[in-house]
Amino acid sequence: MMRITRGQMIPLGYGKYVRSDRVVALNPIEEDRGPGRRTLVFVEDLHEPLVASRSEGAIVRDLLSPGQEAARGQQQQQLLEDILDTLDRLDPVIRRIIRDQAQWDLDRLEERIRDGLGDEA
Repeated sequence: MMRITRGQMIPLGYGKYVRSDRVVALNPIEEDRGPGRRTLVFVEDLHEPLVASRSEGAIVRDLLSPGQEAARGQQQQQLLEDILDTLDRLDPVIRRIIRDQAQWDLDRLEERIRDGLGDEA
């Protein structure tokens, strides 16, 4: 038996979201299918289906287990925060050796992680 989690916001792609318990049906687009046009999503109380850029399989996975994606995102965020913490404690001499010997700019990596995490880091 498939059980849909009620009230979860499911991404359809390109900034479109729908509540999981409002989805009535999914229909893969076969003609004129392409980027931005993968699946028709029929939603309660809407006369026309929404066009999703995600495949019907990806949407169904999110409908059935949206919590897994959120948990994975939290794990990835925690990993990035741990990397930042380690980089903050790294001796400047070691940073220079890594940059010179491995051509790996840890300052740039740290900046990219901070940008990715936003104001949280």
